[in-house]
Amino acid sequence: MTQATKKKRVTRVGTVVRAERLTPHLVRVVLGGEGLAGFGAGEFTDHYVKLQFPAPGAPYAAPFDAEVVQAEQPREHWPVTRTYTVRAWEPGPGELTIDFVVHGDEGVAGPWAASARPGDLLQLAGPGGAYAPSPDADWHLLVGDDSALPAIAAALPRLPAGAPAHVFVEVEGAGDEQHLPGVVWVHRGDRPVGSALTAAVLSAELPDGVPHVFVHGEAGFVRELRRAVRARYEVPRELLSVSGYWRTGRTEEGWRADKPAWNAAVESDEAALAV
Repeated sequence: MTQATKKKRVTRVGTVVRAERLTPHLVRVVLGGEGLAGFGAGEFTDHYVKLQFPAPGAPYAAPFDAEVVQAEQPREHWPVTRTYTVRAWEPGPGELTIDFVVHGDEGVAGPWAASARPGDLLQLAGPGGAYAPSPDADWHLLVGDDSALPAIAAALPRLPAGAPAHVFVEVEGAGDEQHLPGVVWVHRGDRPVGSALTAAVLSAELPDGVPHVFVHGEAGFVRELRRAVRARYEVPRELLSVSGYWRTGRTEEGWRADKPAWNAAVESDEAALAV
């Protein structure tokens, strides 16, 4: 019997075309170049890519083969992967736009984006994705923190014409708002991520009928809102796009390890609703 081989993920290398700071905590980077040949996005509005960064001080740069690096380099030099939403893909000029939340020197991807200059290279794999606004829903509910803002912004022009939509986005303060029609901006201030957002959604006057629901962001508030909305509107699972993008106090690697337990907790919520 021949053992099945794991399909190797296709990676591409984009070249920074331009970068700009949209708000105090958001940097937009546009990638282009021949390295993006074959990239395709557009079916979904929550397309995402896996960005691959060399570890700080590593003796290699993009392009690189992650498997070769892991075989030849010590663990502290292995590349770091971070997941980011595709804000836009323009197949004509072949330009990929990614928005990065930046909080000073915190993290890996944010500092890279803050210092990105034309000509810099960024390695990535993807895109994946699963959500686009359904034309058959009675109305639409989109909720997220800063990390979900790119996906929500990408979804807005794809909402069915005339369909009611209620959109809530939490950011740190007024300076982080963008010019997006119909968005209710919630200011976090010094409160925990998602607490003000959850309160705003649960206190809002929302329509009757069954919505298509998109709730993404910090895992704690996402689970809480999922339970509340699912119970209140009896939303079928096929009309729920709910995901914990990240978790307070955890790196992406840590959250990746935690996520199976989080998924199990969500399934426990489902079982409780069915009782």
